[in-house]
Amino acid sequence: MATTALDLDRIRAQFPALQRTHDGRPFAFFDGPGGSQVPLAVADAMTQSLLHANANCGGAFATSLESDAAIEEARRAAADFTGSEPDEIAFGPNATTLQFLLAHAAARTFEPGDEIITTELDHDSNVAQWLRVGEDHGLVVHQARLHRTDGTLDLHHLEGLLSPRTRVVAFTLASNHLGTATPIEQIVHLAHSVGALAWGDGVHYAPHRPLDRVGMGIDVLFTSPYKWFGPHLGIASIRRDLAATWPADRVRPADETPAGHRYETGTQSHEAMAGMTAAVDYLAGLGTGPTRRARLLDAYAAIRVHEDALALRFWEGVRGMEHLTVYGITDPDRFDERVATFSFTVDGAPPAEVAERLARQGLAVWDGNFYAYSASVALGLEERGGAVRVGFLHYTTPAEVDRLVAALGELG
Repeated sequence: MATTALDLDRIRAQFPALQRTHDGRPFAFFDGPGGSQVPLAVADAMTQSLLHANANCGGAFATSLESDAAIEEARRAAADFTGSEPDEIAFGPNATTLQFLLAHAAARTFEPGDEIITTELDHDSNVAQWLRVGEDHGLVVHQARLHRTDGTLDLHHLEGLLSPRTRVVAFTLASNHLGTATPIEQIVHLAHSVGALAWGDGVHYAPHRPLDRVGMGIDVLFTSPYKWFGPHLGIASIRRDLAATWPADRVRPADETPAGHRYETGTQSHEAMAGMTAAVDYLAGLGTGPTRRARLLDAYAAIRVHEDALALRFWEGVRGMEHLTVYGITDPDRFDERVATFSFTVDGAPPAEVAERLARQGLAVWDGNFYAYSASVALGLEERGGAVRVGFLHYTTPAEVDRLVAALGELG
């Protein structure tokens, strides 16, 4: 249980974007599933890196040494955030690029006819790369179904797809479309029962609940700081023995004088790493404890209490609106199986039109399939222009949720 309650006034004061107005009214951000706002500390850290320590690694001079130190601290911060070790962290431009890079590396150790399982709940960045490497290496790619009634993963179907030739079970920890939180422990157990890798996409999960790659038993885990109040960057936490044995494409001098992680190619974005560290420290600053990891866990306990209350407030506000169809889990007694992300359609109004109407009121929402293509197809939404999506983060206020609910009510 959280020992620290969230101070929304103090939190919101740290985010310049949250002071924005639209036609004289506060601008309300419900677009967090596509990317969060950032606190001033993140921008300051990136500015400091660019203006005062902008040098490449490995030099004997002061700014290079400062860059080296900042990168090592970023690796420690990412390890604390993901529940792993610093030497298991690889940075890249974004999670999707790292997904493709590591999928290709892993696939080079498989045999033709080996099998990959993905899920209909996943963002396409955890599906498309397996389809591509499947074509390249003669692999068989299966997809576990989602339940159309409540947007949860059909574990029975997933289990039926397993075989002695399954090499990877790729799954999302939380759906960026429906908000469904998947049963991580059960999926990992099923994957490991046949000797397959548990390949987790934690991008949408990370703003809402703490990652713990080692504790969860996940072999490869991905996240993106721009979803949790940091800059655009990709992070992969890779089990040490896997990273040491998979082939890696690197320039020859890098192999002779190794620096960073084997799957970091070329010069990384040092300023983004500095901003990511600041984002981790910002989140840790919302909690208490003797270590940064302990403070993060305490902060996330408080974040979950706040976001769960917002999710329930939203559902109670819209549940009687007959012109709205909400997808995913809608039973409040099961809200522990979802995060505070909701997708819905409005009778007689295309999702793009709804998003535009809300935008005119200063309410930022997304429409479309959100790159969760398989889920959109499975639910019959793709040919209808997808859905409208709203998400609540720890800086969202109850008053903003009420304002959104009122605006949705006016659409009927």
